[in-house]
Amino acid sequence: MTKAPGPGRHALCRLDEIEDGEGKGFTLGEGPDALEIVVVREGERVYGYVNSCPHTGTPLEWVENQFMSEDGGYILCHTHGALFRIEDGHCVAGPCAGDALRPVAVERDGTDRVVLVLERPRGAPG
Repeated sequence: MTKAPGPGRHALCRLDEIEDGEGKGFTLGEGPDALEIVVVREGERVYGYVNSCPHTGTPLEWVENQFMSEDGGYILCHTHGALFRIEDGHCVAGPCAGDALRPVAVERDGTDRVVLVLERPRGAPG
């Protein structure tokens, strides 16, 4: 069984593989320790979140890579219609209003790749 990736920088895709105003899902690792994330692009910026609704724990999308509201202004949980701000994952409408998506650190590197940045837990051997 493969676990989720360890600490470090992990290339996910090129920036141009995520349409501006859209999101793209990624599965990192396999089995019960796999990490499901969504990366949303807004212009030249990227934002990453665990692909799990804080209300029900279900994935945000019903159709692969369909994470956004119809107007593209929010991340949408397709299970019950909760809306989350792109820039911080805060829920502004729906049954989990006031809660937030769990962020994951993503950034662009110098070659326009989108990378996941996983920190080593404090006190872990390194």
